[in-house]
Amino acid sequence: MAIVTSSARALAWGVSLAALSLGGAISAHAEDQVAPVTVSQAASSNQNSAVSAKRQKPQAAAMSPEVRDARAQAVDPRVPQPLDMITVTASKTEERAVDALAPVSVVTPEQIEVMQASTIGNLIYNIPGVWTQDRGDEPSTSINIRGLQDFGRVAFIVDGARQNYQRTGHFANGSFFLNPELISGIDIVRGPTANIYGSGAIGGVASFRTKDIDDVVRAGERWGVDMHTVLGSNHGRALGSIFAGARINPNVDIFAGGTYSTQDNYRDGTGYQIPNTWNRLSSGIAKLTVRPADGHEVKLGTIYQENIYNVGQPARKAGDPNSTNPNGSNNLTGTSIYATNVKNYTTTLGWTYSQPDDQLFDWNARIYWNRTENDQIKVAHNTGGSSGGCAGVAPGTDITGCVGDPRSYLIDTYGFDAYNTSRIESGEWRHAFTYGADGFRDRVSTYDKSGNSDATTPGGERTVTGGFVQWKLNYASWAELISAVRYDNYRLSSNIGGTSGDRFSPKVTLGLLPTHVVTPYISYSEGYRAPSITETLVAGSHVASGPGQGDTAQCPDGSRGFFCFLPNPNLRPEVGKNKEIGLNVKKNDLFTAGDSFRGKFNVFQNDVTDFIDAIQFACPAPMGQCYQYQNIAAARIRGFEAETMYDANLWFLGVSGSFTEGKNTQTGIGLYSIPSQKITTTAGVRFDEGRVVASVMWTNVKGNTDIPANFLPATSYDLVNVYLSVKPTKNLTLIGSVENLLNQYYRPYAVPTGSDTTSTQNDVKWASAGAGIVFKGSLKYHFGG
Repeated sequence: MAIVTSSARALAWGVSLAALSLGGAISAHAEDQVAPVTVSQAASSNQNSAVSAKRQKPQAAAMSPEVRDARAQAVDPRVPQPLDMITVTASKTEERAVDALAPVSVVTPEQIEVMQASTIGNLIYNIPGVWTQDRGDEPSTSINIRGLQDFGRVAFIVDGARQNYQRTGHFANGSFFLNPELISGIDIVRGPTANIYGSGAIGGVASFRTKDIDDVVRAGERWGVDMHTVLGSNHGRALGSIFAGARINPNVDIFAGGTYSTQDNYRDGTGYQIPNTWNRLSSGIAKLTVRPADGHEVKLGTIYQENIYNVGQPARKAGDPNSTNPNGSNNLTGTSIYATNVKNYTTTLGWTYSQPDDQLFDWNARIYWNRTENDQIKVAHNTGGSSGGCAGVAPGTDITGCVGDPRSYLIDTYGFDAYNTSRIESGEWRHAFTYGADGFRDRVSTYDKSGNSDATTPGGERTVTGGFVQWKLNYASWAELISAVRYDNYRLSSNIGGTSGDRFSPKVTLGLLPTHVVTPYISYSEGYRAPSITETLVAGSHVASGPGQGDTAQCPDGSRGFFCFLPNPNLRPEVGKNKEIGLNVKKNDLFTAGDSFRGKFNVFQNDVTDFIDAIQFACPAPMGQCYQYQNIAAARIRGFEAETMYDANLWFLGVSGSFTEGKNTQTGIGLYSIPSQKITTTAGVRFDEGRVVASVMWTNVKGNTDIPANFLPATSYDLVNVYLSVKPTKNLTLIGSVENLLNQYYRPYAVPTGSDTTSTQNDVKWASAGAGIVFKGSLKYHFGG
């Protein structure tokens, strides 16, 4: 893989800085990828982690040496590193992220607090191999892992509940809504390594944990309240939140909270104010935890979110950024604009059981319901005069609807996830057998009074179920073997047809010296993704217009337009086959007492057979041009990822990065979804016994240019963020930050530009650059007793 000069230079600088620092000649730079926490914050975090660990899985007799070492962090005076955090996402058994024989990254509560994120993307964009496709006028998030996204290729999980919302349009085909202020922690697993976590995730898993009682009630307290206020520049940003919890008695906890944030239209790095980037977001959360008997815990949680905003862009003036595209087409006509109100509901009911002396049962079960309802009213039409059913009534077309008319998208997801781990020890052999089942059902319905969203995002029902068995074997401190097999089954139905299928997917991983400083491992895993409702059943015309205005295609449903969407009930599921070689490195007291080094390195190749992509081709008359989701022969994605951090308590420094390439093996053309190359150099210093932390994070990005000719590459840029955290008292935290310090213009994802100068398939009109320089300040105060 070619490493571009700019990125190579950034990596060289990062490595040079690391070498100088390890030699004792560091200059104070900074970061936020490793938790820039104060000593008191670390102590509080460790105390709460100890309480949480005790409540969740007190398996002292059964836990491996790796987990015992991780639990020892609760009393270790060194500042905990993110890669030392416990995760269960990769194998559904507790392990430190640095010990997992998989590409796992963790975002801690301390990192989330200091970053003061306005979007999910602000929290995870520095993780190797991970990107987000965010629009400034759309507060949802779509995550790309290793070049795979859309239609469930990356599983979005919130408190164990799948988030399967999808709307076809000029945006990602799969996104979710989650207020960053609700998040307590994030686990990212890259690749189909975590295939036991659920069906479809051939790209990876993004698992989010929302705040709970341990986030607000400190050790020794019976109740606690956290109040948080954030103010920001670049045209008015403000956030307020309050979370409270109480331990009613040793067996009952209650927790609740709410947030409200507002943002006005922001300016990008060129000074251009991007319309409709304002939003008003509110959310509420509540949890009840009951422990009916020793080892048993039942938790009921619910989240409500409301997002109010306008989506769409008015016409730009000549000379504005992106007013002219590389293919010669212009971007002066604008798009339709919709006043939008999105409500998201998530309810989960979980039951866990674990006892230190019970080797047979270590149980975790959950049922959940998630609903996303998106109600829109068209408020502006910027693509020309009226046509179709809107002519003589209001501006609009049969594709986008008439001004003043409503449309809506609704998805309900019902699911369950249950698994158990049984352990056997015989001499130096330790066995952990994990087995379980999961499933979900999506019910999609769409309504569009005068447009055709009900055709391009068709309604229907999809049921996906599966089960797995995993064997995790450890031999003394010499070897670890993980072997698993998963079975998936899906069924898709609607009023125009349906389809079904099933498959077994294996996984095997071997690691050597799992408790030593350096742990090499190799892994092979397969993942299985069933076609979505939209990919299988989408039908209708695109850009319907009046007679003589380009309606050359007569579609099977009777509608007319520039081309026709054709359903494809014969779509075959995608299968990802991932080969990986990795190296985990961990060392305490490397140069001085109390310091630590953590690193994860890996190379991978993911061959996706029957890859599903939208294909345009010539149909027999009178249809003309057609668009259909089809299976292409295969896609091959490969790359390198690294994540490192050295922490000497008084200062810290790390370098991480990812280089990815992917091609359609049938044509040899690069995939447009392959993310840009990036390198992040991070560092920071701590003063006054850790009560003051200064940090900076520099991410160098080189846009991927190996993409189809009718796509505009993502931009190349350097993004620098600076953070300062001050803790005057144990209950008061003050945080200041500067985002995009260099005030650079950047658009971090590729977009279609249209195949000719008159094409209306010009998604640059929908693409939004990131915000220019932003100053933020926050105050967080804790009450407790």
